[in-house]
Amino acid sequence: MGFFDFGTIFFLIAAVVIFFQLRNVLGRRTGSERPPFDPYTASRTDKDAAQKQENVVSLPRKRAPGEPAGDIYAAIDAFAKPDTDLNKGLRTIKDNDPTFEPKTFVDGAKMAYEMIVMAYADGDRKTLKNLLSREVYDGFVAAIGEREAKSEKIQSSFVGIDKADIVSAEMKGGEAHLTLRIVSELISATRDKAGAVIDGDPETVAEVKDVWTFARDTRSRDPNWKLVATEEED
Repeated sequence: MGFFDFGTIFFLIAAVVIFFQLRNVLGRRTGSERPPFDPYTASRTDKDAAQKQENVVSLPRKRAPGEPAGDIYAAIDAFAKPDTDLNKGLRTIKDNDPTFEPKTFVDGAKMAYEMIVMAYADGDRKTLKNLLSREVYDGFVAAIGEREAKSEKIQSSFVGIDKADIVSAEMKGGEAHLTLRIVSELISATRDKAGAVIDGDPETVAEVKDVWTFARDTRSRDPNWKLVATEEED
């Protein structure tokens, strides 16, 4: 029994000594310690922070009244002769949309032109809806519907664009309007239900001249332009 009491006391003393040693080494909790490190949460937080940083885009500001113009019109003056109505219209659009560049617009309009022409031939309403104003879209869809009701199909092949020139530019309220004269080459033929050609020629490249007007609300963050008017030049 004496041996048992001695052993018990020995282990109790050892436990107390070890406790105080650990306390000195590890310290006591004060409530202000950093939370345990979680590698998954940490990596995700770093990634989110990086994405937020990448998503910060500095929008170009509008020129204040009386502020020197500098070279902001240089691209416009190189594109359209200064003091002409076209140059003045392009400058007005630039004043309302500092990101506007005429050459960039023409390049985009040429791509949109091909997409619209081919989407109309294919009856692709989804593509047309993204590129046309509501009024123009309704007109295109009505024509497609009439064609489908007669089981007619357009066989079309886009060859290319020979010329695309801005002929007028103006602001209508907060909307920028740009009209282009586009000369393109297209192989197109309309076939009836039996497959007979009823319009056009599937073997001949035809020159097509169009006058199209694109518009964009410069007050909107949406950078896309939409086709708002079409006219076929004789």
